[in-house]
Amino acid sequence: MSGGPGWQQRADVVVIGTGVGGLAAARAARRAGREVVVLSKAATGFAVTATHYAQGGIAVVLPGTDDSVQAHVADTLAAGAGLCDRDAVTSIVADGYRAVSELAGAGAQFDQDPDGNWALTREGGHSRRRIIHAGGDATGAEVQRALDHAAAGLDIRHGQLVLQILRDADTVTGVLVANADGIGVIHAPSVVLATGGLGQLYRATTNPGGATGDGVALALRAGAAVSDLEFIQFHPTMLYSDAAGSRRPLVTEAVRGEGAKLIDARGASVTAGVHPMGDLAPRDVVAGAIDARLRETGDACVYLDARGIAGFADRFPTVTAACRDAGIDPVAQPIPVVPGAHYSCGGVVTDVTGRTELAGLFAAGEVARTGMHGANRLASNSLLEGLVVGERAGSAAAAHAVASGPVQAVAAEPARQVAVERQTLQQAMSRDASVVRDADGLRRLAELLSDAEERTAAHRKGCEDAALTLVARVVAEAALARTESRGCHHRAEYAGPDAGQARSTTVRLRDGAVVLEEPVAL
Repeated sequence: MSGGPGWQQRADVVVIGTGVGGLAAARAARRAGREVVVLSKAATGFAVTATHYAQGGIAVVLPGTDDSVQAHVADTLAAGAGLCDRDAVTSIVADGYRAVSELAGAGAQFDQDPDGNWALTREGGHSRRRIIHAGGDATGAEVQRALDHAAAGLDIRHGQLVLQILRDADTVTGVLVANADGIGVIHAPSVVLATGGLGQLYRATTNPGGATGDGVALALRAGAAVSDLEFIQFHPTMLYSDAAGSRRPLVTEAVRGEGAKLIDARGASVTAGVHPMGDLAPRDVVAGAIDARLRETGDACVYLDARGIAGFADRFPTVTAACRDAGIDPVAQPIPVVPGAHYSCGGVVTDVTGRTELAGLFAAGEVARTGMHGANRLASNSLLEGLVVGERAGSAAAAHAVASGPVQAVAAEPARQVAVERQTLQQAMSRDASVVRDADGLRRLAELLSDAEERTAAHRKGCEDAALTLVARVVAEAALARTESRGCHHRAEYAGPDAGQARSTTVRLRDGAVVLEEPVAL
């Protein structure tokens, strides 16, 4: 192992990211006997992942209940508004109980009912109580803790900025990385992207600061396809605050599942007459209803009235602590909430094993588009998908490494990338590509992005700005092309879906231009 400029190392599998998808993949690849290196851009050993912040839980069909795989699939397809891949949804949902049981075997502790069984709650869009949780509303933190513990012994490196996926004509050959030793290459036949989402496109998001679309940008620049990026889910109930800072706590959907009501400043229901499921309608419906009410009234926020929930502080300790930090007592007063950028339903196009069209490149978790979510993610399907597809991607990456044998990457210099400064970009995206978009705003956004300056990005801020800019270009072009309202993509000019547009669009980067194509089959 050598350091300094031009350093070179080797591995069988490189995993980029340390959330649920990344650690599930890394553990599976190591179990297969491969040499695995896990890279995190976080500077310290404690990487604050989106997994860590997940409050709601894991949607899973438990044996011996009134639930079924078919019912969970049906709920997922309904939320996905015609764009889910039914076979992919069925494959992932059917594997959920096995994956969660294995996680429990690795040490994850889920909340139990009085009989000692896993306690179940219900969230928006679900027809059954099928959400398991931990610590009330701290499921993600428990999943991350268990995976971190189970990953002991893995080669996990922090302060590693992946600049480029290296490839030859047909396959991945490694990654170009910047770290404290300079810029170097890890030669590897398999790379797993598990970099999370892109919530930092917006001023207000539930995502951590590192959610800058890195994996989507890396895949696009490597020639892989992405899809469904216009479908960015806005969590309907993010804690409202006028304080500075883009990451804000969400108020888990389970609060509404336990009976909390959405009201406006005058006490009127926000969702009455909007959807048969009312406050438990799918997230896009609830977020759209809140946005419409705020536009109508000019209010800064609506309210979630949870005062009727017995034992609220014990059931929802994370929400309670966040509210009290903001000077709100949720037991005594309604909680001010607004929609906030939460989850990207699209990403790098993969199959249900995480395989992309580029041999040796895999993706898992929020960065991947498996066909599970379609036009809108059903609540608590994300940790489920991360566990199932992460493990599959790690196994598939290990098998590919064995079949490929050693590879030799061609060293490269950091490429020059166009980038808009993050604050400017967030303001533009929040104005023109938020809960509701229109053609004028999207064209204004596209013009701003087309005028971005080119620069060499070899440090974290520069790389993140460049990634965000490229991903924003894809979002703007895809949203402009989708002349309908479907799932969590709302166009002000189009009240509903167009049956002729019930398909996903593939996006590629060709000679620096964002190009929209017909879907790719894997």
